[in-house]
Amino acid sequence: MTNENQTKKFFIYARKSTDSEDRQIRSIADQLAELRELAKKENIEVVDTLVEKQTAKKPGRPVFAEMLRRIEAGEATGILAWHPDRLARNSVDGGQIIYLVDTCIIKELKFPTFWFDPTPQGKFMLSIAFGQSKYYIDNLSENIKRGHRQKLKNGLWPQMAPLGYLNNKETKQIYVDKEKSPLIKKAFEAYASGKYTLKEIRKIINELGLKGRRDSLLSVSNFQYLLQNPFYYGLIRYNGEFFEGKHEPIISKKLFDEVQEVMKRKSKPQKVDEMKFFLYRGFFHCGECGFTITADRKIKPSGKQYVYYYCTKKNPNHICSQNVFTREEKISSQINEAIQKVSLPDDWAEKMLNELEKEKNEKAQSSRFFAQKIQDEIKMIDEKLEKLMNAYLESALNLAEYREAKNKLVNQKQTLKDKLTAFEQKSNNRFELAAKFINSVKQAEIIALQENPEQGRDFLKKIGSNFRLSGQKLFLDFKNPFKILAEAEPRLWRGEATIAQNPNSENWRRRKDSNLRYSFEYSSFRDCPIQPLSHASV
Repeated sequence: MTNENQTKKFFIYARKSTDSEDRQIRSIADQLAELRELAKKENIEVVDTLVEKQTAKKPGRPVFAEMLRRIEAGEATGILAWHPDRLARNSVDGGQIIYLVDTCIIKELKFPTFWFDPTPQGKFMLSIAFGQSKYYIDNLSENIKRGHRQKLKNGLWPQMAPLGYLNNKETKQIYVDKEKSPLIKKAFEAYASGKYTLKEIRKIINELGLKGRRDSLLSVSNFQYLLQNPFYYGLIRYNGEFFEGKHEPIISKKLFDEVQEVMKRKSKPQKVDEMKFFLYRGFFHCGECGFTITADRKIKPSGKQYVYYYCTKKNPNHICSQNVFTREEKISSQINEAIQKVSLPDDWAEKMLNELEKEKNEKAQSSRFFAQKIQDEIKMIDEKLEKLMNAYLESALNLAEYREAKNKLVNQKQTLKDKLTAFEQKSNNRFELAAKFINSVKQAEIIALQENPEQGRDFLKKIGSNFRLSGQKLFLDFKNPFKILAEAEPRLWRGEATIAQNPNSENWRRRKDSNLRYSFEYSSFRDCPIQPLSHASV
């Protein structure tokens, strides 16, 4: 055995074969074990063991480049690798290896699974191996793209599931992450309110426990991307093109659109109110000049405190004449009176609930007709999408024109689907909401008589708007359908004889009560049908 054979110096070079971290580690470990066994068998001196964790699809691997530089510097004359495809999967790196073999800078290449010697035949076989490696990676890439296109066409997400979803390894589909999806929805709802910046959303949602992959905290840019991702309302956006997803949406398209509007306006958060608490501060405006009613606290010599409200008089275009101060107790009393105006007698409530049930049965047929109409519109869009695809395949449209038209149609279809879903939900619960309204106003008098100012204030917000104070009097606009009840005033005494003459009168009455709680005995809706209440909500 010659001295040259006894002092052969090689680098061991191992490179990952997969992007999966756990499989990558096993792959490299297997390669190193085989290569060290070969080095021992061939009596090779291993100068260094180099491990690369970067793909060979493109030139530019730092460890590979450093190895060739050290070979050119004379540190070693050969390379030990598992297979030629570990050294190169692109034409640049493959050509560089062959050139260094041609110039005798690399004298030997050894592989456990491939034969090579520096002869014309050996270099030819090496170039074929490099060519096969490049063909494999190119073909693999094309197969992956083809698989992705097929999945997208079927409405399936082709990659790792976005945050809020999980991959099912058995079905190859994704499903909603029950732990993270509520926090995703909360992020959309909070931002849609317009009260928070992205930075504040990040702080709030992160504190609630939302984390990214490997339990990492999400950045502001993560939230910006998340809030602009249509995936969460059912569409897949891939390379600028939209596809209908078969995954379960976390939010509605309406909420998504609201978030986009807020993001477009770059709304500023509302400042946290650090002023002293007053029950009705910020609740009223002046009935004369329209400016804010403010509050103050007065302490009597006896130590007793009371709160009063008055106009700020800051309207530069109007000299307000409101010089009166209204005590908080007086406002609370008037609120209770306003709440009593929308109270509903028990016998009326029962009859209205019976009417609702009757109407519910009558509306079932028309609901089916409306749902069918939307389904027909969706079917028409599907036909347009099919024609659009044919036009693209026949080169009547270029790719940009096709994508633009397709994206528009897909969004229209999603809007119709959301509309259908919303209608079906409304059809199922509209009467429940009306029943909830009736039961709510049945409780109005109880709330008014409990003398709980905060509860009364909150209920008043539910039934009215545009709250004003003028001359120590409360004014408001009742919301529908509470307006129907309020405008039934004054509740007239009808008399037992009148009722007896027309027992089926649509002007229902409050039965006479020995313990009257109202300043009136009977009450009626004037020319007011029950039907409008079927779409009431509170």
